[in-house]
Amino acid sequence: MKKEWQDPPTPDVEGLDIRYTDAGDAVHLQEWLSEPGVLRWFPMCDDLEIKDAVGRWISFAQYRCSLTATVNGKPCGITTLYLQPYRKLAHQCEFGIIVGGGQRAKGVGGQLIKNLIHLAKDYFKIELLHLQVYEGNPAIHLYDRWGFKEFGRQTHWIKEAPEDYRARIFMERFI
Repeated sequence: MKKEWQDPPTPDVEGLDIRYTDAGDAVHLQEWLSEPGVLRWFPMCDDLEIKDAVGRWISFAQYRCSLTATVNGKPCGITTLYLQPYRKLAHQCEFGIIVGGGQRAKGVGGQLIKNLIHLAKDYFKIELLHLQVYEGNPAIHLYDRWGFKEFGRQTHWIKEAPEDYRARIFMERFI
């Protein structure tokens, strides 16, 4: 008999709460994307592109498929299911996640993924979650711990300079 996947334990984060994302969280998302070095892991390159991405990301809040982590009432991370509008694709979904600099590597990302998996599986009946992450991103270790496996790679996805490319890695997990 095939053993079922068991999610890794998630450390307790003192003062952590997970709630549905609301439009007011856009200001925090914009702040996190604007932190020094963060755009290395996202495809945007300036304030105009960040503003556009924030609008798209936060727009999913209206479907209650986006979660915000708070610590002691202060937002510190967001994860969002990018729901598919077509029934033939509704069994699978890409997601995005970001944790603000002050809370990275403290368990917030794991708690967001745990809650997102629950939301995806139990409320939206999603069977397969997938994501894209850029080569070298430390978050790859988080995705590995949660059972996401690489299924493809696009080697020349991000172009930072004339000869500086980074790969986009595709990962997925059945839930």
